Amino acid sequence: MNRRDVIGITSALSLAGVASAVLADAPAAPGHEHHGSGMRYADLIAASSHCVMTGDACLTHCLTMLGEGDKELVSCARTARDIIAACTALRELAAANSPHVQALSKVVSAMCADCEAECRKHEQHAVCKDCETACHDCKALCDKAAMAA
Repeated sequence: MNRRDVIGITSALSLAGVASAVLADAPAAPGHEHHGSGMRYADLIAASSHCVMTGDACLTHCLTMLGEGDKELVSCARTARDIIAACTALRELAAANSPHVQALSKVVSAMCADCEAECRKHEQHAVCKDCETACHDCKALCDKAAMAA
């Protein structure tokens, strides 16, 4: 990971933290108290966002290694790519309180399990270990969301 990657990830985390704090503390607009905060899936949004960020870092690392001729991380790159796409979709639907969150959570849970298992094979690489942990945490929240009525 180079300096530019670290700065980008740090900036994204800072912005995500500010947005989360603002949304969590924002009062309902006058006359709209009955709608609630709209953050039914706040934990799932945070976990899927974290999964996307660690997946991006993992994929970048895998592609760098592949570019250097190391083909050991091909499967890791594929699962990272898939988890980025899946968690991005889940995050967007969860933020919108979509009625499809429960169904998509089941699929993303399975994908998180696949990514976690693949990254575990390469946990000597810090970015793979981070992605493994993020997928583990996201899977737990996906399982919870998938069971919600």
